[in-house]
Amino acid sequence: MNTIEHWIGGAPARAGSTRTAPVYDPATGQQQAEVLLAGPSDVDTAAAAAGKAFESWGNSSLTQRVRVMFAFRELLVRHEDELARIISAEHGKVIDDARGEIVRGREVVEYACGIADALKGGFSDQVSRDVDVHSFRQPLGVVAGITPFNFPIMVPLWMHPIAIATGNTFVLKPSERDPSASNFVAELYARAGLPEGVFNVVHGDKVAVDAILDHPDVAAVSFVGSTPIAKYVHERATASGKRVQALGGAKNHAVVLPDADLEFAANHLTAAAFGSAGQRCMAISVGVAVGEAGDELVEILERKANEVKVGPGSDAGNDMGPVVTQAARERVIGAVTSGAEQGATVVVDGRGLIVDGHEDGFFVGPSLLDHVTTEMDAYREEIFGPVLAIVRVDTIDEAIALINANPYGNGTAIFTGSGEAARRFQREVKVGMIGVNVPIPVPMSYYSFGGWKDSLIGDSPIHGPEGVRFYTRAKVVTSRWPHTGKFTAGFDFPTSS
Repeated sequence: MNTIEHWIGGAPARAGSTRTAPVYDPATGQQQAEVLLAGPSDVDTAAAAAGKAFESWGNSSLTQRVRVMFAFRELLVRHEDELARIISAEHGKVIDDARGEIVRGREVVEYACGIADALKGGFSDQVSRDVDVHSFRQPLGVVAGITPFNFPIMVPLWMHPIAIATGNTFVLKPSERDPSASNFVAELYARAGLPEGVFNVVHGDKVAVDAILDHPDVAAVSFVGSTPIAKYVHERATASGKRVQALGGAKNHAVVLPDADLEFAANHLTAAAFGSAGQRCMAISVGVAVGEAGDELVEILERKANEVKVGPGSDAGNDMGPVVTQAARERVIGAVTSGAEQGATVVVDGRGLIVDGHEDGFFVGPSLLDHVTTEMDAYREEIFGPVLAIVRVDTIDEAIALINANPYGNGTAIFTGSGEAARRFQREVKVGMIGVNVPIPVPMSYYSFGGWKDSLIGDSPIHGPEGVRFYTRAKVVTSRWPHTGKFTAGFDFPTSS
C-alpha cells in the first residue's frame, strides 16, 4: 500500500504522523493508497520550516521570485498530462476536465509572473515643503491554505503562487481525499528553484485544520469549502488574530428567457450542471425557466442529459466520471429521491446507473428535476452532484427576486438575446459573479474571485488584485530631507506649510 507523505522543508516527510486515511479510486471503489494525517506537532514542523525560509525569502528580490514563477509555469505546462492523470485517478473527473482545471490554475501563476507590476507602490513629491510620501507593500510571513477535494490543483493555485510571489512562505493543507496532486506541485516548485521550506504540504483532517487555525506563527489563512466550515474557519482564525479568506458554498442559478437560443442555453446548462459530476462551487444547479421557455427548454435538456456519457475519468470519450466517495453518491441519490417525494417531476433519473466493469465505483448519472419549488430540499440544499433542478417563473422580475432571496450569492447566469434584459439582470441580482450567455462565470486571474452573502464569509475574495492585498500589508513613509542647518522645527501641523 502506497503511503502519501507530507512535504516539509523541501522533501517528503512522515514527520510525527501516526494516523492515516484511505485514498480511493472513485471509478472502482477500491482503496489505492493511504495518506498520513497530520497532528499539531506536524503542523508545528511545517510552520517552523516555513518560518525559517521566510527569513531569506521575505527579503528576496522581485527578480528572483518572478524567475521561479516563470520556471514553475513552464513545468506545469510540461507535466500537464501527468498531473491530469493524478487528479483523475483520485478525484474521478475525466482527463479533459482535469486538464481544464490545470489551465485555469496556471492562469494565476501567469498573473504571479507579473507580480512586480502589482506590487508597485505610490509616490507623492513635495506634499509639504521638502516632504515626500511613498507607499509600498510587504509580505505577511507564514500563510496557509486549506483547500477542497473538487479542484485539487486549481484552488490551491488560486492561493500559493500569489502568496509566494509576494514574498510569503506557504503551508498547504489539501483535501485528504485526493492529496497526491499537491505533492506533485511541491516537486515542481523544487525543480523551479524555490528554496526549501517556502512551500510545504501537510495532509490531514480537522485535527490539522484546527492546528493551522490556532498556530501563532501563521499570519493568514485562505479557505475554500462549504459555508458552515467557512464560518468556522473565519471565526476561529480571526479569534487568533489572523487574516482570513473564507469562500463558502453556492446554489447557482441560470435564468433562461424566452428570447434565448434554447439549444445553445441547454447545451451550456448541461455542461455546467453535469461537468465534473456537478462537484463545482460554480456549477449550475438551478435552471430558472421564464415564461414560455419552460417546456421546450426541459425537452432539450432531457435529450442532452441522456446523451452524457458516464464512465471512468481515464477513458477517452467520457463526459462525466464518478463522484468522489460512496457517501457523495448516496447524498446525490437521496436528493433526487426527496425531490420526487416532495412533488418534483423526475425527467431524467441517474440513481440507477451501473457502469459495466465498474459496478463498485461511485457512479451516479445525470438527473433532471422539473417543477421544483423553493421549499424542496433539492432546491434549498447544496447537493454538490449531477442534479439540475428546474424552477419555473413567469417573468424576469420573479427570476431576479428568486435569486436574491437565496442565501447564497456565488455565481449566476442569464441566457437571453436582449441587451436590456441582461444589463438589468446584472445590475439587480445580489450575486458576486455574473455570466451573460456564459454559464460558469469564473473570472480571469487578473480579476478576483468571490461571491456575496453566504458564499463569502468576511470580505476577502481570492486571487487577482484582492489576493495581492490579502497576502501583503502596506507601509506609508513620510520623509523630509532639508538642507542641513536651514531647518527650524515648528509646532504647526507639518502638511500645512
